[in-house]
Amino acid sequence: MYDRPRARFRLPTIGFLAAAAVAFSPALMAQHAGHMGMAPMAMTSALFPGLPMSREGSGTSWQPDSSPVFAWHAPVGSWTLMIHGNAFLRYTSQDAFRAGTRGGRRLDAPNWVMIMAQPPHGEKGGFSFRGMFSLDRLTEGGSGYPLLFQTGESWKGEALVDRQHPHDLFSELSVSYGRSLGPNAGVFLYFGLPGEPALGPPAFMHRPSSQSNPDAPLGHHLQDSTHITFGVLTGGARYKGLKLDASVFTGREPDENRFDFDRPRFDSWSVRLSLNPSDYVALQVSHGFLHSPEALEPEVDVRRTTASLMLSHPLRPGADWTTTLVWGVNTSPERPATHSLLADSEAAFGRASIYARVEFVQRQAHDLKLDELGDRIFPVGALTAGAAWRLGTNRHFQLHAGAQAAIYHVVDELVPAYGKRPFSFEVYLRLSPPRASGMGSMPD
Repeated sequence: MYDRPRARFRLPTIGFLAAAAVAFSPALMAQHAGHMGMAPMAMTSALFPGLPMSREGSGTSWQPDSSPVFAWHAPVGSWTLMIHGNAFLRYTSQDAFRAGTRGGRRLDAPNWVMIMAQPPHGEKGGFSFRGMFSLDRLTEGGSGYPLLFQTGESWKGEALVDRQHPHDLFSELSVSYGRSLGPNAGVFLYFGLPGEPALGPPAFMHRPSSQSNPDAPLGHHLQDSTHITFGVLTGGARYKGLKLDASVFTGREPDENRFDFDRPRFDSWSVRLSLNPSDYVALQVSHGFLHSPEALEPEVDVRRTTASLMLSHPLRPGADWTTTLVWGVNTSPERPATHSLLADSEAAFGRASIYARVEFVQRQAHDLKLDELGDRIFPVGALTAGAAWRLGTNRHFQLHAGAQAAIYHVVDELVPAYGKRPFSFEVYLRLSPPRASGMGSMPD
């Protein structure tokens, strides 16, 4: 039987301070720029000439033009620089009432930071460079953080179950080039080592609807887990609000060494169709073939199909309501299909934010290390609700205090391991950049 991990109270001081130092450095840079008499410059999309920067999601994905952007941006010589990210210091208690034998408690610090740099470019377009970094391996350890019903990747040769794996130090190093073919059309190329292929919606940590939630969605490995892929080449074209992009990439997920560069293989492919019918809506549907994504099951290939709807409606200056709906399914000749559904929503009103996440996932008994239950597929439901409050006001950063709770619905066969109604909670501090001005559109 799966043993409940002992309670772990771990204060990752060095890692969190390093993450905070990375996060604070853009504020110091922006302050220095202000002292030098330089005003921050609004960034437009280099990948999609003629479009606002706010439409760019992770990789080559789109989000609504009206999406809020939280970032520092400033000129550095003739280049334009934008930095955004999140760093949490939180305590999480999974299965807080010990209804089952799973779960765990921990003090930790999930974190990431992304740097985007644009050299001067003309009206026809130009280059854009991105680097995304995470100190998760220092703050979360190799096995990641406790999260009931989460699966995917491994640690010390064992599949991770009821834990979210840490992200790689180098989560994206990419270059892209976009060129306009007129006022309403353009083509683009994207290369990343690592990078993100044209598969799924923007990665969860980049979506405004989930920015206050420290946890990865339970459907992450059926929806957007390819956001860190060691070897991606994407090409595409757009016409007005329609975009088609396709990728060749490495199907294998990152290995257990979170500090190295994995070998690119370019053995998988994907295609995605995106549509932004208005400033407030972004839709996509995508399909991909992933060759041998899991190191522990190298003989298993996966086909993944996703569809998503993103909504962003500014309520007033400094206030937004954003929502993301995602469906994803993994199919394979060797294993039964598993589906996932996600609804994320967050409303920010000045200092206060409230948010909720509703999820449905299917888990095979094998995925949960419940081999005694055979090859059956079990549904799992989860409802998370939370709130955060911005502490103080500073033009260089935002510090929020927040709390959230989650309750799960399980079928009778899972009760011995998880209990009848597993309940989890967490409290946290979140450090992030302020909202960037001039990056999104307001309602008419």
